[in-house]
Amino acid sequence: MTAAAARASTTRQASPAARPPSRLLALAEPSRAMGELASFYALRPFLRLLPKGDGHGVLVLPGFMASDSSTVPLRSLLSDLGYEAAGWRLGRNITVDNARIEAMAGCVNDLAAKTGGKISIVGWSLGGVFARELAKMMPDQVRQVISLGSPISDDRNHTNARRLFEYLNGREPEPMRRGNFRELAIAPPVPTTSIYTRTDGVVHWRGSIQEDDHGQCENIEVLASHCGLGVNPSAVYAIADRLAQPLGEWTPFRARGLAALVFPRRRLH
Repeated sequence: MTAAAARASTTRQASPAARPPSRLLALAEPSRAMGELASFYALRPFLRLLPKGDGHGVLVLPGFMASDSSTVPLRSLLSDLGYEAAGWRLGRNITVDNARIEAMAGCVNDLAAKTGGKISIVGWSLGGVFARELAKMMPDQVRQVISLGSPISDDRNHTNARRLFEYLNGREPEPMRRGNFRELAIAPPVPTTSIYTRTDGVVHWRGSIQEDDHGQCENIEVLASHCGLGVNPSAVYAIADRLAQPLGEWTPFRARGLAALVFPRRRLH
């Protein structure tokens, strides 16, 4: 076991028993997400004032059961900010098999070739799990990873979607049978940001917390729903701030000015 794996294992043993979010939070997800989408479009003119990009590629991966249509608002904004934002063009995010992993690796290679450099990957929920695993497989192609409400612990009991996921993919999806996807809690060897919310109705917030395995891992709390994270103005602010960092000059997130008022600063444990 690697040192990072040992630290993660110790942390999991010390953490409270995994459990999904409350039913009340889950039932409130649709209405809260619609409110966040409305806020996104109301603030869209101001969001264009966020830090500009340097033109590097940003691959945006959708959550479980979702498709590229769910990430259109975020990708449109990132394009306006100067990034080469791309969806995965692989349909709905349902099946976890070797063919799907190879297809996503192809997306990384294609976007890196198109832009001539390392790309960033933004993954929503299950898309964030994929983003982290892709960065482990292809660290030379990936600049940084940002996950949104992703179940990045090794215990599926943190999510309300566990039964549906296992019904569609089995308890051990094909990549796991080949030895992959078995240390989800270990961060990839690139700058890695986990954006989470304590009012997540799909993935319990503790399941989205990562340890700082190599000095470039962080957790950012926002006030949001799970289904609204990709359009939540606070989350979008954090995403834009992280993506705007010059290559090789990563520093921890720090909200500035009035923006600091909407980012809770609470202890994780």
